[in-house]
Amino acid sequence: MAGQCIVVTSAKGGVGKTTITGNVGFALAASGYRVLLIDGDIGLKNLDSVLGLERRVVYDLFDVVTGRVALGDALVRDKRLNDRLFLLAASQTHFKEDIPLEKFSEIVEEARESFDYVLVDSPAGIEHGFRMSTRYADKALVVTVPEVPSIRDADRVLGLLENFKVGIIGVVINRLNKTLVRQGNMLSPEDVVDLLQVPLAGVVYDDPIIVQAVNQGEPVVYKYPNTAVAKAYVNIAKKIENPDYEVAVAAEQKPRGFWNLLGFLRGDN
Repeated sequence: MAGQCIVVTSAKGGVGKTTITGNVGFALAASGYRVLLIDGDIGLKNLDSVLGLERRVVYDLFDVVTGRVALGDALVRDKRLNDRLFLLAASQTHFKEDIPLEKFSEIVEEARESFDYVLVDSPAGIEHGFRMSTRYADKALVVTVPEVPSIRDADRVLGLLENFKVGIIGVVINRLNKTLVRQGNMLSPEDVVDLLQVPLAGVVYDDPIIVQAVNQGEPVVYKYPNTAVAKAYVNIAKKIENPDYEVAVAAEQKPRGFWNLLGFLRGDN
């Protein structure tokens, strides 16, 4: 049975897609699945750094697209998980437009035959890189932060994914601040779900340990497995495995005091 291709996406940059892709992929592999992570952010190439594999990258996505090497020869194996987690790195010396959509599709189709899950880290924006990463995916995780521009962009992406016939696993809310939610100064997970009208796939709270782990080149789920942040990534992996899995939300929500902002998001003002 062919594996699933899941794209981790959002139109807005800087919302944490790469860190989520790396940690969720690691969590899936730690559960026993064979997982391939593809860095679709051509020209930037950050997924290898999140995993601490940058020094082991020899070939990249562009090398496979041009036929310089076979897909299997370009993959970097994460030794921490034996033969369950692999990375196909992006190229820093090319542009997203250098990767033809049909060639990327061929790579995904080949990868499905060997892996249970193929996770694609999508670039920001809704141009060629977005189309490349999402057009041939089975399902999508849409990442947002609880801020107006990010939620508006997520809504736009959801519409495009619907046009592409890509199934929506749900929205991942990143960098949620529990204190601001309790004070009524930040949208709660319930607010975001109400606005976007999609299931909640996960909530990752704002925590400096994420930056610490990235700087160390270690996934949080590996380096700090007992932290709340690591458990949040594991919950997202469980949602991917089982769409009926209920994601727990620990933030205390103050009675809705954000209606003026909600109206703004809906375009009432």
